Amino acid sequence: MSKNPTRSWQRLTLLSLFLGYVGYYICRSNLAVATPLLLKEYAGAGITKIEMGTVASVGVMLYAIGKIINGYLADFLGGRLLFLTGMICSIIFSVLFGLASGLTLFIIIWACNRFFQSMGWVALVKTASRWFPVERHATVMAILSLSFLFGDAFARIYLGSLISLGESYSLLGFLADWRTVFFVAAISLTLITVFVYRTLKSSPIDVGLDEPSANPLNVYGAEGNHAERISIKEVLKPLLVSPLFWLICIMNFSLTLVRETFNFWTPTFLNEVAQFNIGSAAIGSMLFPLVGGCSTYLAGITSDRLQGRHGRVVLPSLILLVLSLILLATIDVSGKPVLALTLLSLVAFFLMAPYSFLSGVMAIDLGGKRGCSTVAGLIDSAGYLGAILSGHTVGLIAQNYGWKMAFGGLAGICCTAIIAGTVYWLIQEREMNLAQALSPELEQETPDVPA
Repeated sequence: MSKNPTRSWQRLTLLSLFLGYVGYYICRSNLAVATPLLLKEYAGAGITKIEMGTVASVGVMLYAIGKIINGYLADFLGGRLLFLTGMICSIIFSVLFGLASGLTLFIIIWACNRFFQSMGWVALVKTASRWFPVERHATVMAILSLSFLFGDAFARIYLGSLISLGESYSLLGFLADWRTVFFVAAISLTLITVFVYRTLKSSPIDVGLDEPSANPLNVYGAEGNHAERISIKEVLKPLLVSPLFWLICIMNFSLTLVRETFNFWTPTFLNEVAQFNIGSAAIGSMLFPLVGGCSTYLAGITSDRLQGRHGRVVLPSLILLVLSLILLATIDVSGKPVLALTLLSLVAFFLMAPYSFLSGVMAIDLGGKRGCSTVAGLIDSAGYLGAILSGHTVGLIAQNYGWKMAFGGLAGICCTAIIAGTVYWLIQEREMNLAQALSPELEQETPDVPA
């Protein structure tokens, strides 16, 4: 280690969590990438976008349920154990999906995969809350949010490129088989799991260092600095009376629905409307998380410079998101790949900045070390209950009424997020102004972020 062991361990922890969650996404984005291939192979068996949307929606439902259960388990058992458990189970179910055949098995196996994948983010939040000080939370969580954005982009480039090779060269035709997509994803996550097992620690205490303090405005007060096991009642009681918690859940309901819609359906939309071939559509879809990642990082830095006044970043982003969705719903992009990617990028830029705050830095702010993963799990579960609509319902609308109607509906739903974001901004500004009046030390200059 370097002369500053705390900084060195923070960097290693950041890297380990980042790569670990990239691995989670390789075994999550694989279904979206493989869906056009599945639709092609099973067209004669009656599997359409509606049936594949059902596979995705059931998976999202299990993911939402898992967030509630696994959020508390991460607070109770610790972040590292749950993080590794989710990775190992996701490897197993990715292999099983590649061996499966038929809609029923697809639904069951994908639902199991999504349940265990729900361990990843809540465990990441728990671990991050114990390693990094409050002054860096927004930037650190923005960096870690890049793991699911760039991880998603990487997975789509990586797996999409293999499909393109299979489509281009007959000797590599097996790479254009949806089964290969799942097997390659499982192997990739296995390698990453070995690295995380060797490098990730639950807390600075495990390596003889001190833990930083939690956000003093967390709902548990001074007790938020302690990460020991407590009952679910003790975790939930102060949380459920917090108006900020409910406002964040409302915003996450809308934004997760939008995000999951684009995560799952972008390759199909680009293939059907913008007229990309299947491999190119998978690669082109990576632009959505890539652009979203850039906005997430900028938003995290901006929020830390604003001393954690997240509403000043969130509300303008929500307004511009709705405007971007309206453009996508009204402009004809048929056979216009550049225009389609441009409009998708606008949606991504204004979506991911507020989305990344909700179950990241906002969860740590509210829950402290005591309940942050429970908070993240509940916020995410609210979001993924909304995202259940992203599979079957969006697929149904797109199948029967077209993509423009689907995107217009998303714009309408996001208006509720604007209302919740406005109230959140007003309440948080009031609370932070009061806290700063009572505690001038909160005005201290923000230190550098470990890179």
